[in-house]
Amino acid sequence: MTRGIKAVSASPPVSLITERGRLTRLLTDDGVAIEAAYTPFQPYGPGSGTDPAPGPAIVVAHGFTGALERPALRRAAAALGRHAAVVTFSFRGHGRSAGRSTVGDREVLDLAAAVRWARRLGHRRIATVGFSMGGSVVLRHAALYGAEASDGKTGTGRTGTHKTGTEAPGTPGALEAKAGAGAREAAHTDAAVAVSAAARWYYRGTAPMRRVHWAITRPAGRLVSRYGLRTRIDSRGWDPEPLSPVAAAPLIAPTPLLIVHGDQDPYFPLDHPRTLVDAADPSSTELWIEPGFGHAENAAGPALLGRIAAWATAHV
Repeated sequence: MTRGIKAVSASPPVSLITERGRLTRLLTDDGVAIEAAYTPFQPYGPGSGTDPAPGPAIVVAHGFTGALERPALRRAAAALGRHAAVVTFSFRGHGRSAGRSTVGDREVLDLAAAVRWARRLGHRRIATVGFSMGGSVVLRHAALYGAEASDGKTGTGRTGTHKTGTEAPGTPGALEAKAGAGAREAAHTDAAVAVSAAARWYYRGTAPMRRVHWAITRPAGRLVSRYGLRTRIDSRGWDPEPLSPVAAAPLIAPTPLLIVHGDQDPYFPLDHPRTLVDAADPSSTELWIEPGFGHAENAAGPALLGRIAAWATAHV
């Protein structure tokens, strides 16, 4: 860790506020400061030195109530880090990041800021890996920040079918269009992995998801989330409703997409990953149904994470 605070210049739309060694605070397009961390790739293990030529980087998006300092995310980042450099961050309203959680809506801007930072660190090829809520964010981000949309001509998503300049001011689409082609290109991903992600909004078909909805929609639930789980939730709800994961899926191609889901997931049954894959382009999409796997980063073991990292680095 370096002593003191090192000022780092940054050009819009992302501002690097301060940097302490590998810990950083990034400013999103809508002005929220999020905490992020970077671990360079050490090909021969910790303490062996870093690869002198930056290779690919994996940007990790945690699940609801997670944060970069949580043990489950740290274990996942360590496993992924055996294959590439890793950027982790806390979504708005989580951990030491500012703002309040919008449960998958404006979190797309947080992921975009983290991807841009990875590129500023010298990584030309980026894969995004998201768990649960983070998986839904990864899907929406891959659709809204498609590299093919960076020609500056249409202000559309990757396929041109999702108009990003038509939403209410301040939504990810409107901000993306305002940022311009260069900003969209810098924030795009080269491969996307969604682990334990929902296909559609408002799902309450399992007891765990009914508890999640109670925590999000009820004042008492938000109080428990704030003080018990260190997760601060925006009480205003969505206006307008954001692009859903299943609606985002067909907009992601030709970016390689991997959907990973466990057959023992207590939150989302298997119709969710199958719906996502059915909606996506079959030429660039894969589905892994993992026997015995539960839900998100808390249940992902080193072997599965290693396979995910190998797929991600191979596809960028």
